[in-house]
Amino acid sequence: MNHDEVAAWFTGRLPDGWAAGPVEIEGDRDEIIVTVPLSDPAIGEDATEEARATARQARIDGFREDTREQRMKVAREAERRFDRKVSWGARSGDDTVLFTHLAAPAMTRLRLKERKVLDTLVGSGVARSRAHALAWCVRLVGEHEADWLAELRNALSKVEELRSEGPTS
Repeated sequence: MNHDEVAAWFTGRLPDGWAAGPVEIEGDRDEIIVTVPLSDPAIGEDATEEARATARQARIDGFREDTREQRMKVAREAERRFDRKVSWGARSGDDTVLFTHLAAPAMTRLRLKERKVLDTLVGSGVARSRAHALAWCVRLVGEHEADWLAELRNALSKVEELRSEGPTS
């Protein structure tokens, strides 16, 4: 099932009033993350940034607790339907909090030169282990090459679209 169908299902399935805008759906073959945008707390214009951040965090915490049972019910339905784990998050203003979400293992084979990079990160205290160092490297590439990765994802979705239009076996 493609991203648009998953997004449409969640949009139709979530209770009215939960989201203050379009729900953000991200996913891969293992997990779907549903991030619900919440309305900003009405706090005075003279409030400090620290007070605003506290109010946004409280809004997110309240949503998490108040919707837990219903979110778990929707997640169970979606997990059966899409055969992927469903995780949740909420956004208020610029603050996004992911609740429980997967940390899936990814196996790889590395040559000596590549292992040395990871070992340098571990030895310098930047990372706790090779696995942590590899995750750190992936996050760094994701942050600094976001535009290129977005173009690559768009190209892959076009390939997928063309495949679905092609002959069936």
